[in-house]
Amino acid sequence: MTSWRAQINSLITPAVARSSVTKEVLIGHGTLSAAGDVAAKFAQSRKALVMADEAGFGAAGPATMAAFEGAGFTVRTAIKPCDPLPKASVEEAEPFRAALAADPDLFPVSVGSGVINDLVKFAAFETERPYLTVATAASMDGYTSAGAPLARDGFKITVPTRAPIAMIADLDVLAAAPAEMNGWGYADLAGKSPTGGDWILADLVGAEPLDDLTFPLVQDNLKGWLAGSEGIASGDADSLARLFVGLTAVGFAMEFHASSRPASGAEHQFAHLWEMEGLYHQGRKVSHGAAVAVGCLTTLGLYDWLIAQDLTQLDVDAVIAAAPSLEERLVALDAAIADARIAERARVELEAKHAPPDLHAERIAAVKQGWNEARAQLQARLYRREEMAAMLRAAGAPASAAEIGVSDAHLRRSANAAPFIRRRYTIFDFLHETGMWEAALEATQKHSQ
Repeated sequence: MTSWRAQINSLITPAVARSSVTKEVLIGHGTLSAAGDVAAKFAQSRKALVMADEAGFGAAGPATMAAFEGAGFTVRTAIKPCDPLPKASVEEAEPFRAALAADPDLFPVSVGSGVINDLVKFAAFETERPYLTVATAASMDGYTSAGAPLARDGFKITVPTRAPIAMIADLDVLAAAPAEMNGWGYADLAGKSPTGGDWILADLVGAEPLDDLTFPLVQDNLKGWLAGSEGIASGDADSLARLFVGLTAVGFAMEFHASSRPASGAEHQFAHLWEMEGLYHQGRKVSHGAAVAVGCLTTLGLYDWLIAQDLTQLDVDAVIAAAPSLEERLVALDAAIADARIAERARVELEAKHAPPDLHAERIAAVKQGWNEARAQLQARLYRREEMAAMLRAAGAPASAAEIGVSDAHLRRSANAAPFIRRRYTIFDFLHETGMWEAALEATQKHSQ
């Protein structure tokens, strides 16, 4: 297993050199003390605005302020409460944006993890200035990405923004984060397994070719990053560092591909749907990483079933004859998604990706011809569902839908709704286009009960 220090040299340093935006990444013990000196290289003034929520500020806010003040900055703060938790939405970012807009000399500094990082990223982009991010947990892959997954008018999308000009990750701060947060990050990274499978299927049918930079950057290193999951729950420093290096590399992959395709597939469609629904469990909002964990397992269950099928014998004419029309799919969409706002946007996504009969026939023919090779790739790269469940459980992440308050009936409703909310080609679309969706869903749900 390659050490995390070696991977900083072999993966992260070259990624920074390739990045069009990010100029410096520091990952190590005690790196937070250098935050002000790093910012001084890029800030146009010596005025900084530290933006955080109460939890993130408590984890690293005072030390960040001290580092900036030591580098000659005047520091102001904008702190959001944690009760209620900040929402990942464009509307929630508005106070940060307004504070930056009121003073063009302010240099934006994000101190926090997922939601706060995305809110600050959006606010900095909207006010046309670079920002520095201080990571407080190994909880997600968005620190170095160029997009911000935020809801706009209730519908979650990845908003095009810019990556940070610099990122500071102090491993001592990450190790002190709540264990469940690092478990969420492990789950977010684990989700890249079915994400890779989705891209292989998209390449097979000609919907989106594999990228020879970002696909191997993530997929060739994934098993190493996910090894030793028990070290995440115990707070082992090397395990957390390896996890964070993986999350950072995935963020760069998204920047290089100019989309979240290297990091997000069907498993994230489950998560985004639940986030738009406002899923709560035991009085708390279900985190993104926890939702991805369950989406990952459900999607891997679909892959376990799919890999066992022989698709070289598909009858192209029969599949096309039985395929629902776009109008019929829109009716199914309306039945699956009760929220009118979500349904309206989902219709746009479905219309963008629905394959007319000629294209559909070409895709099924491609499946017949290339299935054995694609299946071999899937078998070599993907984790089996039960194997992944054990890894997630060891890392302290959810390993069943019930752990995030999703019943079997709710999970099935979500499985029928999730395919509609993104135009990205995934196993959802593959199973629908090959006429196997209901059989796969039925077999997968029986197995998971």
